Amino acid sequence: MAVGARDYIDKLLVKKYADEKVDNHESIESMVDPQKMLEAMNDVANIQKNMFILSQRLQATCYAINAKARYKTKESA
Repeated sequence: MAVGARDYIDKLLVKKYADEKVDNHESIESMVDPQKMLEAMNDVANIQKNMFILSQRLQATCYAINAKARYKTKESA
């Protein structure tokens, strides 16, 4: 697989952006500690996972309660 501009539009884009200067992210000191950021992201993911599990349990419990109530009303009628 070749690397580079293949058609006219790609060639024009290469010409346009050839001299553009961009920030080199490797040479800039990060303002946020990456390890702390990963820990925070992990904490958020764990909270969301636990909330989802709790929501599923609550939904199952409510379904069981509603089913039991409907069964009792049909049984007594």
